[in-house]
Amino acid sequence: MNISEVAQQLKEIQKSIVLIYAFNSIGKTRLCVAYKDFTKNLIDGQHAGVYYNAFSEDLFVWDNDEDNDNADIKLKINYSSLNQFHSLITEDLLSEKLAMYHPKYIFSLNPYDNPEKGIESVSFYVDEDNRNRIKISRGEERIFVWCFFLALFEVDGWANQQDAHIFIDDPVSSLDEHNIFITAESIFNIIEEFYSKKRIIITTHHIGLFSILADRLKRGEKSGRYKNLTELFILNNIDKKLVLNRPNNDVFLFHLHLIQLLDNAIKTELFAYHFVLLRQLLENISSFLGKGRMDYVLAQIGIENTEEIATTINSLSHKNAYRLQFNKMSQTEEDIFKDVFQKVQYKYRFHI
Repeated sequence: MNISEVAQQLKEIQKSIVLIYAFNSIGKTRLCVAYKDFTKNLIDGQHAGVYYNAFSEDLFVWDNDEDNDNADIKLKINYSSLNQFHSLITEDLLSEKLAMYHPKYIFSLNPYDNPEKGIESVSFYVDEDNRNRIKISRGEERIFVWCFFLALFEVDGWANQQDAHIFIDDPVSSLDEHNIFITAESIFNIIEEFYSKKRIIITTHHIGLFSILADRLKRGEKSGRYKNLTELFILNNIDKKLVLNRPNNDVFLFHLHLIQLLDNAIKTELFAYHFVLLRQLLENISSFLGKGRMDYVLAQIGIENTEEIATTINSLSHKNAYRLQFNKMSQTEEDIFKDVFQKVQYKYRFHI
């Protein structure tokens, strides 16, 4: 099929949550654009949904102010149809979206002289005491842009009028593994808020992001409300034709991905958010065993006080742990973590 035919096939899928994995260069962004065009044609050229993709990122361009030794360096926002909604984005709302990434900077939004034209640029600073403007890293920039659109998704007039779907295309470029899990959490928050109101389509090249979301939607503790509404696909290019295939259950071995991350963390440095990943590993194993209970796995691996340890893991893997990603574990927490992880490895002999 060509890209337009894949877009039509995607439109005809009845499920309200669609998650698609594809390697880079296969055509994820082209599919996002083709889906936008196809759905617009169905309603006389009007936008049916809202989108995050590479074109969204391209709206943000650095003005390095080279002539003045970077004194007024800022991230400019190219003017687009979205500017009419910018006035409803506050610094507090944007800071709330950024909080889970624990940014090491502060920012200010610079509106046009005519506020109705929206936001012209964004300035960044080290902190309140140092107001010299700085340039943030590529990864920090991508996180900021993603959070800007997270805020936009909540703006009345955009997301509530173009309300047929939200299409999110690969919001994880230039991010490290730590921030992949946080981004997965932010996407899951979108799903929780909007799944009953509109269709949500997510495409990604990142196996970890795909697996985290697939696991939570199909087997996680809240999967009862999502699994029958969710469809998983792999976008392939076979003989120069694009094909949407459904993966079988063995294609994405998320537990091995988690084990590799946790094993590396033990060898390097453990942070609070690693308990989130340990819990996901235990839930994944329990689902595979057909039990659906973390305490069952704890008992199987030889943990004696299973109820106490399960309670500890649950409390330490609360979603606020994402916000405290740079908080190191206490020695007691580290001992519990290592004991559980090592007994998982001894019991199930996973090859990593």
